[in-house]
Amino acid sequence: MTTKSVLIIDDHPLFRKGVAQLLSMEDSFHFIGEAASGQEGLDVAREKQPDLILLDLNMNGMDGIQTLKALKEAEVNSFIIMLTVSNAESDLVASLKAGADGYLLKDIDPEELIDKLLKVSRAEVTVDKSLAGRLAHAFCEDTNSPDLASANLTEREQEILECIVDGLSNKLIAHRLDISEGTVKVHVKNLLRKLNLRSRLEIAVWAFNQQAH
Repeated sequence: MTTKSVLIIDDHPLFRKGVAQLLSMEDSFHFIGEAASGQEGLDVAREKQPDLILLDLNMNGMDGIQTLKALKEAEVNSFIIMLTVSNAESDLVASLKAGADGYLLKDIDPEELIDKLLKVSRAEVTVDKSLAGRLAHAFCEDTNSPDLASANLTEREQEILECIVDGLSNKLIAHRLDISEGTVKVHVKNLLRKLNLRSRLEIAVWAFNQQAH
């Protein structure tokens, strides 16, 4: 079984230690480092290129959103999950638009956290269940994306879109559509560009709102 490497960026030492201990008990994950600030986290992420990054939102100096944007600009190829105490719509939407792959609250049960991290590591989208409805509402109010009719998606892109909404990873999408995983990645990039979105999570929320209208 392939283990996923994890980096924690959080300015609370006790929380970092707790999450590290939790991950150490799971065969699916390999804890490779921690950082107490955004800049330190950026440096460690560049060096170690973890599979997953758990990122706090409210930190001194570079906050979570600034760190997230810096990680994206540095082309750190990690799945990035915001792990925070904030359930504010504004923070949720800001994280989404900056390219977060997930948004979870720190009071999440340990077992559920592990389950959510496994989903993100398979390129499935995940948001704390208490925030899902709020996210859809907020995103509907704050998006410059086209509607489905004017997006000019190809037939294949629409198939990829449906797979993402179903929560499938790139590997499973490739299997379902009988195409290579590399081809799936190209189509996902094209979807993000056409829809003016930053992440698979945004794609899923956008599609949810299209179905609701």
